[in-house]
Amino acid sequence: MNMRIIAQLAAGAALIALAAGSAKAAEEVEVLHWWTAGGEAAALNVLKENLAKEGVSWKDMPVAGGSGVQAMTALRARVTSGDPPTAVQMLGFDIRDWAEQGVVGNLDDLAEKQGWGKVIPEALQAFSKYDGHWIAAPVNVHSTNWLWLNKAAFDKAGGKEPANIDELIALLDKFKEQGLTPLAHGGQPWQDGTLWESVVLSTGGMDFYKKAVIDLDPAALSGDQMKKVFDTMTKLRTYFDPNFSGRDWNLSTALVIEGKAGAQQMGDWSKGEWLRANKKPGTDFVCMRFPGTQGNVLFNADQFVMFDVGDAKRDAQMKLASAVEDPAFQIAFNTVKGSVPARTDVPGDQFDDCGKKGIKDVADAAKAGTLVGSLAHGYAQPGAIKEAVFDVITQHLNGQIDTATALKRLPEAVAAAK
Repeated sequence: MNMRIIAQLAAGAALIALAAGSAKAAEEVEVLHWWTAGGEAAALNVLKENLAKEGVSWKDMPVAGGSGVQAMTALRARVTSGDPPTAVQMLGFDIRDWAEQGVVGNLDDLAEKQGWGKVIPEALQAFSKYDGHWIAAPVNVHSTNWLWLNKAAFDKAGGKEPANIDELIALLDKFKEQGLTPLAHGGQPWQDGTLWESVVLSTGGMDFYKKAVIDLDPAALSGDQMKKVFDTMTKLRTYFDPNFSGRDWNLSTALVIEGKAGAQQMGDWSKGEWLRANKKPGTDFVCMRFPGTQGNVLFNADQFVMFDVGDAKRDAQMKLASAVEDPAFQIAFNTVKGSVPARTDVPGDQFDDCGKKGIKDVADAAKAGTLVGSLAHGYAQPGAIKEAVFDVITQHLNGQIDTATALKRLPEAVAAAK
Protein backbone atom coordinates (compact mmCIF):
# COMPACT_ATOMS: atom_id res chain seq x y z
CA MET A 1 0.00 0.00 0.00
CA ASN A 2 1.55 3.31 -1.09
CA MET A 3 1.75 6.45 0.99
CA ARG A 4 -0.94 8.22 -1.05
CA ILE A 5 -3.52 5.53 -0.30
CA ILE A 6 -2.53 5.49 3.34
CA ALA A 7 -2.97 9.25 3.50
CA GLN A 8 -6.41 9.01 1.86
CA LEU A 9 -7.53 6.31 4.31
CA ALA A 10 -6.27 8.35 7.26
CA ALA A 11 -8.11 11.40 6.02
CA GLY A 12 -11.29 9.38 5.61
CA ALA A 13 -10.97 7.97 9.11
CA ALA A 14 -10.49 11.46 10.49
CA LEU A 15 -13.64 12.65 8.73
CA ILE A 16 -15.62 9.73 10.14
CA ALA A 17 -14.33 10.44 13.65
CA LEU A 18 -15.13 14.11 13.24
CA ALA A 19 -18.66 13.30 12.08
CA ALA A 20 -19.18 10.94 14.99
CA GLY A 21 -17.90 13.56 17.40
CA SER A 22 -20.19 16.17 15.86
CA ALA A 23 -23.18 13.83 16.17
CA LYS A 24 -22.43 13.37 19.83
CA ALA A 25 -21.97 17.09 20.37
CA ALA A 26 -25.23 17.71 18.51
CA GLU A 27 -27.24 15.85 21.15
CA GLU A 28 -29.29 18.59 22.72
CA VAL A 29 -32.45 19.11 24.73
CA GLU A 30 -34.39 22.34 24.47
CA VAL A 31 -36.27 22.75 27.73
CA LEU A 32 -39.12 25.17 28.37
CA HIS A 33 -39.48 26.00 32.07
CA TRP A 34 -40.30 28.80 34.50
CA TRP A 35 -37.52 28.28 37.02
CA THR A 36 -36.10 31.79 36.83
CA ALA A 37 -35.76 32.78 40.51
CA GLY A 38 -32.29 32.45 42.02
CA GLY A 39 -32.89 29.31 44.07
CA GLU A 40 -34.76 27.66 41.21
CA ALA A 41 -32.03 28.45 38.69
CA ALA A 42 -29.41 27.02 41.04
CA ALA A 43 -31.40 23.79 41.34
CA LEU A 44 -31.81 23.55 37.58
CA ASN A 45 -28.05 23.82 37.10
CA VAL A 46 -27.73 20.44 38.83
CA LEU A 47 -29.71 18.84 36.02
CA LYS A 48 -27.80 20.71 33.32
CA GLU A 49 -24.48 19.54 34.73
CA ASN A 50 -25.65 15.92 34.96
CA LEU A 51 -26.75 15.97 31.34
CA ALA A 52 -23.47 17.52 30.23
CA LYS A 53 -21.70 14.47 31.66
CA GLU A 54 -23.90 12.36 29.35
CA GLY A 55 -22.86 14.42 26.34
CA VAL A 56 -26.19 16.25 26.10
CA SER A 57 -26.20 20.02 25.86
CA TRP A 58 -29.01 22.11 27.31
CA LYS A 59 -30.81 24.81 25.32
CA ASP A 60 -32.65 27.01 27.76
CA MET A 61 -36.14 28.38 27.12
CA PRO A 62 -37.06 30.14 30.37
CA VAL A 63 -40.48 31.82 30.66
CA ALA A 64 -40.90 33.76 33.91
CA GLY A 65 -44.08 33.27 35.92
CA GLY A 66 -44.39 31.21 39.08
CA SER A 67 -47.41 29.06 38.19
CA GLY A 68 -46.51 28.27 34.59
CA VAL A 69 -49.40 30.16 32.97
CA GLN A 70 -47.07 32.22 30.79
CA ALA A 71 -45.04 29.11 29.96
CA MET A 72 -48.13 27.32 28.65
CA THR A 73 -48.92 30.34 26.45
CA ALA A 74 -45.41 30.19 25.01
CA LEU A 75 -45.75 26.43 24.50
CA ARG A 76 -48.98 26.79 22.54
CA ALA A 77 -47.25 29.17 20.18
CA ARG A 78 -44.37 26.73 19.62
CA VAL A 79 -46.61 23.71 19.06
CA THR A 80 -48.93 25.65 16.76
CA SER A 81 -45.94 26.64 14.63
CA GLY A 82 -44.89 22.99 14.38
CA ASP A 83 -41.74 23.46 16.46
CA PRO A 84 -42.31 22.04 19.98
CA PRO A 85 -39.46 22.03 22.52
CA THR A 86 -37.82 18.74 23.46
CA ALA A 87 -39.16 18.82 27.00
CA VAL A 88 -41.43 21.08 29.02
CA GLN A 89 -41.81 21.65 32.74
CA MET A 90 -45.49 21.07 33.40
CA LEU A 91 -48.06 20.61 36.15
CA GLY A 92 -51.12 18.44 36.68
CA PHE A 93 -54.02 19.05 34.37
CA ASP A 94 -51.82 20.84 31.83
CA ILE A 95 -50.09 17.48 31.34
CA ARG A 96 -53.42 15.80 30.62
CA ASP A 97 -54.48 18.57 28.27
CA TRP A 98 -51.39 18.17 26.10
CA ALA A 99 -51.56 14.38 26.23
CA GLU A 100 -55.10 14.51 24.85
CA GLN A 101 -53.78 16.39 21.83
CA GLY A 102 -51.51 13.47 20.92
CA VAL A 103 -48.31 15.51 20.76
CA VAL A 104 -46.34 14.03 23.66
CA GLY A 105 -43.70 11.30 23.67
CA ASN A 106 -43.80 7.85 25.25
CA LEU A 107 -41.54 6.91 28.17
CA ASP A 108 -42.85 3.39 28.80
CA ASP A 109 -39.64 1.52 27.96
CA LEU A 110 -37.49 3.64 30.25
CA ALA A 111 -40.08 3.66 33.05
CA GLU A 112 -40.39 -0.12 32.95
CA LYS A 113 -36.63 -0.65 32.81
CA GLN A 114 -36.06 1.63 35.82
CA GLY A 115 -39.14 0.56 37.81
CA TRP A 116 -40.76 3.97 38.14
CA GLY A 117 -44.14 2.45 38.95
CA LYS A 118 -42.80 0.98 42.19
CA VAL A 119 -41.29 4.17 43.61
CA ILE A 120 -43.38 7.09 42.32
CA PRO A 121 -46.53 7.77 44.40
CA GLU A 122 -49.85 6.97 42.77
CA ALA A 123 -51.02 10.56 43.25
CA LEU A 124 -48.23 11.64 40.89
CA GLN A 125 -48.64 8.71 38.51
CA ALA A 126 -52.20 9.85 37.90
CA PHE A 127 -50.65 12.75 35.98
CA SER A 128 -47.33 11.23 34.85
CA LYS A 129 -49.28 8.66 32.83
CA TYR A 130 -52.00 9.05 30.25
CA ASP A 131 -54.13 6.23 28.92
CA GLY A 132 -51.83 3.83 30.75
CA HIS A 133 -48.61 5.17 29.20
CA TRP A 134 -45.81 7.13 30.89
CA ILE A 135 -45.52 10.57 29.30
CA ALA A 136 -43.73 12.57 32.01
CA ALA A 137 -40.85 12.24 34.46
CA PRO A 138 -41.71 13.75 37.88
CA VAL A 139 -38.93 15.78 39.43
CA ASN A 140 -40.27 16.44 42.90
CA VAL A 141 -43.20 16.85 45.24
CA HIS A 142 -43.89 20.40 46.34
CA SER A 143 -46.47 21.28 48.93
CA THR A 144 -48.18 24.64 49.11
CA ASN A 145 -49.59 24.89 52.63
CA TRP A 146 -46.46 26.23 54.36
CA LEU A 147 -45.79 29.30 56.47
CA TRP A 148 -42.25 30.76 56.52
CA LEU A 149 -41.15 32.89 59.45
CA ASN A 150 -38.19 35.15 60.13
CA LYS A 151 -36.66 33.47 63.20
CA ALA A 152 -35.49 36.66 64.93
CA ALA A 153 -38.90 38.31 64.55
CA PHE A 154 -40.64 35.09 65.55
CA ASP A 155 -38.55 34.73 68.72
CA LYS A 156 -39.22 38.34 69.62
CA ALA A 157 -42.95 37.62 69.21
CA GLY A 158 -42.79 34.77 71.69
CA GLY A 159 -41.61 31.86 69.55
CA LYS A 160 -44.87 29.87 69.68
CA GLU A 161 -46.04 28.37 66.40
CA PRO A 162 -49.67 29.35 65.74
CA ALA A 163 -52.00 26.35 65.69
CA ASN A 164 -54.96 28.02 63.97
CA ILE A 165 -56.04 31.19 62.20
CA ASP A 166 -56.79 33.08 65.44
CA GLU A 167 -53.27 32.39 66.73
CA LEU A 168 -51.86 33.40 63.34
CA ILE A 169 -53.66 36.75 63.54
CA ALA A 170 -52.24 37.27 67.04
CA LEU A 171 -48.72 36.55 65.74
CA LEU A 172 -49.16 38.94 62.81
CA ASP A 173 -50.24 41.64 65.25
CA LYS A 174 -46.99 41.12 67.16
CA PHE A 175 -44.99 41.47 63.93
CA LYS A 176 -46.85 44.70 63.28
CA GLU A 177 -45.86 45.97 66.72
CA GLN A 178 -42.23 45.35 65.74
CA GLY A 179 -42.63 47.72 62.80
CA LEU A 180 -42.52 44.92 60.23
CA THR A 181 -44.79 44.04 57.35
CA PRO A 182 -46.59 41.20 59.11
CA LEU A 183 -47.36 39.07 56.05
CA ALA A 184 -45.31 39.37 52.85
CA HIS A 185 -47.52 38.66 49.84
CA GLY A 186 -47.18 39.13 46.12
CA GLY A 187 -50.42 40.27 44.50
CA GLN A 188 -50.53 37.92 41.52
CA PRO A 189 -53.56 35.67 40.93
CA TRP A 190 -51.66 32.42 41.49
CA GLN A 191 -50.24 33.75 44.77
CA ASP A 192 -53.69 34.89 45.87
CA GLY A 193 -54.93 31.39 45.05
CA THR A 194 -52.10 29.75 46.99
CA LEU A 195 -53.01 31.71 50.11
CA TRP A 196 -56.74 31.11 49.60
CA GLU A 197 -56.44 27.33 49.32
CA SER A 198 -54.48 27.19 52.59
CA VAL A 199 -57.18 29.27 54.26
CA VAL A 200 -59.85 26.92 52.84
CA LEU A 201 -58.02 23.91 54.28
CA SER A 202 -57.43 25.65 57.61
CA THR A 203 -61.02 26.83 57.93
CA GLY A 204 -62.91 23.66 57.14
CA GLY A 205 -60.37 20.84 57.15
CA MET A 206 -59.68 18.29 54.42
CA ASP A 207 -63.32 17.21 54.04
CA PHE A 208 -64.34 20.78 53.28
CA TYR A 209 -61.38 21.28 50.94
CA LYS A 210 -62.39 18.19 48.97
CA LYS A 211 -66.03 19.26 48.77
CA ALA A 212 -65.25 22.82 47.71
CA VAL A 213 -62.10 22.46 45.62
CA ILE A 214 -62.08 18.89 44.33
CA ASP A 215 -65.83 18.19 44.04
CA LEU A 216 -66.79 21.83 43.35
CA ASP A 217 -69.92 21.41 45.47
CA PRO A 218 -72.00 24.61 44.93
CA ALA A 219 -73.18 24.56 48.55
CA ALA A 220 -69.58 24.37 49.80
CA LEU A 221 -68.53 27.16 47.44
CA SER A 222 -71.23 29.51 48.70
CA GLY A 223 -71.98 28.46 52.29
CA ASP A 224 -71.04 29.60 55.76
CA GLN A 225 -67.61 27.94 55.75
CA MET A 226 -66.66 29.70 52.54
CA LYS A 227 -67.89 32.97 54.03
CA LYS A 228 -65.36 32.44 56.84
CA VAL A 229 -62.68 31.83 54.23
CA PHE A 230 -63.33 35.10 52.41
CA ASP A 231 -63.68 37.02 55.68
CA THR A 232 -60.30 35.62 56.74
CA MET A 233 -58.77 36.70 53.42
CA THR A 234 -60.10 40.20 54.03
CA LYS A 235 -58.45 40.22 57.45
CA LEU A 236 -55.14 38.89 56.14
CA ARG A 237 -55.15 41.59 53.45
CA THR A 238 -54.74 44.19 56.21
CA TYR A 239 -51.33 42.73 57.04
CA PHE A 240 -49.85 43.19 53.55
CA ASP A 241 -47.60 46.12 52.70
CA PRO A 242 -48.89 48.80 50.27
CA ASN A 243 -46.60 47.62 47.46
CA PHE A 244 -47.76 44.00 47.30
CA SER A 245 -49.69 44.25 44.02
CA GLY A 246 -47.98 42.42 41.14
CA ARG A 247 -44.87 41.54 43.14
CA ASP A 248 -43.07 38.29 42.30
CA TRP A 249 -43.11 35.67 45.04
CA ASN A 250 -39.33 35.59 45.52
CA LEU A 251 -39.26 39.34 46.20
CA SER A 252 -41.76 38.77 49.01
CA THR A 253 -39.55 35.98 50.31
CA ALA A 254 -36.64 38.43 50.28
CA LEU A 255 -38.58 40.78 52.58
CA VAL A 256 -38.81 38.02 55.19
CA ILE A 257 -35.18 37.01 54.71
CA GLU A 258 -34.04 40.60 55.18
CA GLY A 259 -36.11 41.05 58.34
CA LYS A 260 -38.46 43.56 56.75
CA ALA A 261 -41.42 41.20 57.05
CA GLY A 262 -42.34 38.61 59.63
CA ALA A 263 -43.93 35.83 57.58
CA GLN A 264 -44.85 34.56 54.15
CA GLN A 265 -47.38 31.93 53.15
CA MET A 266 -45.86 30.13 50.17
CA GLY A 267 -45.00 26.70 48.84
CA ASP A 268 -41.75 25.02 49.80
CA TRP A 269 -39.92 26.40 46.76
CA SER A 270 -39.57 29.45 49.00
CA LYS A 271 -36.94 27.56 50.98
CA GLY A 272 -34.62 27.64 47.98
CA GLU A 273 -34.36 31.42 48.35
CA TRP A 274 -33.48 31.12 52.04
CA LEU A 275 -30.77 28.57 51.29
CA ARG A 276 -29.35 30.69 48.48
CA ALA A 277 -29.06 33.54 51.02
CA ASN A 278 -27.02 31.18 53.25
CA LYS A 279 -29.77 30.98 55.86
CA LYS A 280 -30.43 27.87 57.92
CA PRO A 281 -33.74 26.41 59.13
CA GLY A 282 -34.16 26.65 62.88
CA THR A 283 -31.46 29.31 63.07
CA ASP A 284 -32.55 31.99 60.61
CA PHE A 285 -36.03 30.87 59.62
CA VAL A 286 -38.88 28.64 60.71
CA CYS A 287 -40.88 26.37 58.41
CA MET A 288 -44.27 25.14 59.55
CA ARG A 289 -47.53 23.99 58.06
CA PHE A 290 -50.00 26.82 57.57
CA PRO A 291 -51.89 27.06 60.88
CA GLY A 292 -54.82 24.67 61.01
CA THR A 293 -53.57 22.45 58.16
CA GLN A 294 -51.27 20.17 60.14
CA GLY A 295 -51.49 16.57 58.94
CA ASN A 296 -52.65 17.64 55.49
CA VAL A 297 -50.57 18.30 52.37
CA LEU A 298 -51.67 20.20 49.29
CA PHE A 299 -49.24 19.14 46.61
CA ASN A 300 -47.99 20.00 43.21
CA ALA A 301 -45.20 18.24 41.39
CA ASP A 302 -42.93 19.59 38.69
CA GLN A 303 -42.75 17.12 35.84
CA PHE A 304 -40.91 17.08 32.54
CA VAL A 305 -43.18 16.14 29.66
CA MET A 306 -41.39 14.88 26.57
CA PHE A 307 -42.86 16.07 23.29
CA ASP A 308 -42.89 14.00 20.11
CA VAL A 309 -40.01 15.65 18.26
CA GLY A 310 -38.83 12.71 16.17
CA ASP A 311 -36.45 9.77 16.53
CA ALA A 312 -33.33 11.92 16.08
CA LYS A 313 -33.89 13.58 19.45
CA ARG A 314 -35.35 10.60 21.29
CA ASP A 315 -32.04 9.41 22.72
CA ALA A 316 -31.40 12.84 24.26
CA GLN A 317 -34.94 12.86 25.65
CA MET A 318 -34.43 9.48 27.28
CA LYS A 319 -31.18 10.68 28.83
CA LEU A 320 -33.01 13.69 30.24
CA ALA A 321 -35.82 11.55 31.67
CA SER A 322 -33.31 9.08 33.13
CA ALA A 323 -31.29 11.91 34.67
CA VAL A 324 -34.43 13.33 36.27
CA GLU A 325 -35.28 10.02 37.95
CA ASP A 326 -31.74 9.26 39.09
CA PRO A 327 -31.93 9.08 42.94
CA ALA A 328 -28.65 11.00 43.24
CA PHE A 329 -30.12 13.81 41.15
CA GLN A 330 -33.37 13.75 43.13
CA ILE A 331 -31.32 14.38 46.27
CA ALA A 332 -29.05 17.02 44.73
CA PHE A 333 -31.93 18.89 43.08
CA ASN A 334 -34.48 18.82 45.87
CA THR A 335 -32.06 19.77 48.64
CA VAL A 336 -31.48 22.98 46.67
CA LYS A 337 -35.01 23.53 45.38
CA GLY A 338 -36.84 23.15 48.69
CA SER A 339 -39.08 20.33 47.52
CA VAL A 340 -38.90 16.62 48.36
CA PRO A 341 -38.09 13.76 45.98
CA ALA A 342 -40.73 12.36 43.65
CA ARG A 343 -39.36 8.90 44.43
CA THR A 344 -40.30 7.28 47.72
CA ASP A 345 -37.07 5.26 47.87
CA VAL A 346 -34.81 8.29 48.22
CA PRO A 347 -33.42 8.59 51.78
CA GLY A 348 -33.83 11.86 53.64
CA ASP A 349 -30.59 11.88 55.60
CA GLN A 350 -29.01 14.53 53.34
CA PHE A 351 -31.95 16.93 53.73
CA ASP A 352 -32.18 19.74 56.27
CA ASP A 353 -34.84 19.83 58.98
CA CYS A 354 -37.45 21.42 56.71
CA GLY A 355 -36.74 18.81 54.05
CA LYS A 356 -37.03 15.96 56.54
CA LYS A 357 -40.32 17.41 57.76
CA GLY A 358 -41.56 17.69 54.19
CA ILE A 359 -40.65 14.09 53.38
CA LYS A 360 -42.41 12.82 56.52
CA ASP A 361 -45.47 15.01 55.99
CA VAL A 362 -45.91 13.77 52.42
CA ALA A 363 -45.46 10.12 53.42
CA ASP A 364 -47.90 10.43 56.33
CA ALA A 365 -50.49 12.29 54.26
CA ALA A 366 -50.25 9.73 51.47
CA LYS A 367 -51.04 6.96 53.94
CA ALA A 368 -53.87 8.93 55.57
CA GLY A 369 -55.50 9.99 52.30
CA THR A 370 -54.79 13.66 53.00
CA LEU A 371 -52.27 14.19 50.18
CA VAL A 372 -54.44 16.18 47.80
CA GLY A 373 -53.78 18.32 44.74
CA SER A 374 -53.30 22.07 44.95
CA LEU A 375 -55.82 24.14 43.02
CA ALA A 376 -53.47 27.09 42.57
CA HIS A 377 -50.81 24.87 41.02
CA GLY A 378 -52.86 22.81 38.64
CA TYR A 379 -53.37 19.53 40.48
CA ALA A 380 -56.97 19.96 41.68
CA GLN A 381 -58.81 21.28 38.61
CA PRO A 382 -58.20 22.01 34.92
CA GLY A 383 -56.88 25.41 33.93
CA ALA A 384 -60.21 26.98 32.97
CA ILE A 385 -61.71 26.30 36.39
CA LYS A 386 -58.54 27.35 38.18
CA GLU A 387 -58.49 30.69 36.34
CA ALA A 388 -62.19 31.26 37.04
CA VAL A 389 -61.59 30.75 40.76
CA PHE A 390 -58.53 33.01 40.62
CA ASP A 391 -60.64 35.82 39.16
CA VAL A 392 -63.06 35.79 42.07
CA ILE A 393 -60.34 35.42 44.72
CA THR A 394 -58.24 38.28 43.34
CA GLN A 395 -61.18 40.63 42.84
CA HIS A 396 -62.25 40.01 46.42
CA LEU A 397 -58.75 40.35 47.86
CA ASN A 398 -58.27 43.66 46.08
CA GLY A 399 -61.56 45.02 47.40
CA GLN A 400 -63.32 45.06 44.02
CA ILE A 401 -66.11 42.84 45.32
CA ASP A 402 -67.32 42.12 48.84
CA THR A 403 -67.70 38.72 50.48
CA ALA A 404 -71.42 38.41 49.67
CA THR A 405 -70.69 39.01 45.99
CA ALA A 406 -67.75 36.59 46.05
CA LEU A 407 -69.98 33.85 47.48
CA LYS A 408 -72.45 34.43 44.66
CA ARG A 409 -69.87 34.65 41.88
CA LEU A 410 -67.64 31.73 42.90
CA PRO A 411 -70.08 28.89 42.09
CA GLU A 412 -71.28 30.80 39.02
CA ALA A 413 -67.72 31.18 37.72
CA VAL A 414 -66.97 27.52 38.32
CA ALA A 415 -70.14 26.40 36.55
CA ALA A 416 -69.38 28.62 33.56
CA ALA A 417 -65.82 27.25 33.30
CA LYS A 418 -66.79 23.57 33.31
